[in-house]
Amino acid sequence: MSRHDFILFDLDGTISDPLVGIGRSINHALAHFGYPTHELPALAPYIGPPLDESFAIITGATSRSELAGLVAKYSERYGDVGYSENVLYPGIAEAVVALRNTGIPLGVCTSKRQDFAEQILELFGLRHHFEFVSGGEIGTPKWRQIETLLASGQVTEASVMVGDRAVDVDAAHRNGLQAAGVLWGYGSAAELAQVQPRYSFAMPADLHELAIGPATIRSIAPGE
Repeated sequence: MSRHDFILFDLDGTISDPLVGIGRSINHALAHFGYPTHELPALAPYIGPPLDESFAIITGATSRSELAGLVAKYSERYGDVGYSENVLYPGIAEAVVALRNTGIPLGVCTSKRQDFAEQILELFGLRHHFEFVSGGEIGTPKWRQIETLLASGQVTEASVMVGDRAVDVDAAHRNGLQAAGVLWGYGSAAELAQVQPRYSFAMPADLHELAIGPATIRSIAPGE
């Protein structure tokens, strides 16, 4: 089997660790609207899914206008300082460069707003390695983002999605793409095992296997 024709990367929990910036910005929004704030580790499960979905779970709010207000207040702080509180995972920059040097084009598909994602990639000097950045909007799940990329011809069913959460793998599978689950982010091995990505990678250096093709497959076991 031939190698993949395109590699899509998630951002949060895959390329960079965003907990400080996301957590502080969530708390900024919660405090503004009178909700209790949380310790940063307690907010880790909300890294990856769309923000409006996370705020709905955290607060119990169901009003679209209230959720939009929480997201707007979050974005106020995140755009000012939160994006700069990201930390690049060790070895990920080298892995991105190595993959790009094989000639396989790369892109980013994230639930994060596109402008924030662009800022983060520029911050780490990585933006020029990616053909495009697909950012999320309120109410648009990641599988819809990939659906749009497929419809526009920017990716194909021979492409692969790399991410740390089940939502990344599920979004790929719903569109006929393969997926790679990474174990250094915020999705547990048990979470990823439920959605069965074709690949499992324990460290960024392992990502070079994507340039070889689908023959190098390792499943994620729930106990890992």
